[in-house]
Amino acid sequence: MARDRANNPRKGECRQCWRHAHDPSIHRALRPGEDCKPCLSHMGGHPDHMIVR
Repeated sequence: MARDRANNPRKGECRQCWRHAHDPSIHRALRPGEDCKPCLSHMGGHPDHMIVR
C-alpha cells in the first residue's frame, strides 16, 4: 500500500518529496542522525520539472 501511494503523487506535489515521504524503504539505509541528501536538496525549493501538473 505504501509503495502504491508513493508512486502516485497528488497534483501540485513534488514527485521526489512525495516518494520520500510515503515509501519508508528509502530512508532505511540511513544511520541515526544521518540526513537524506535528496531531501535536503529540496528544502530550498523544488525543480519545476518534478512538480505534478
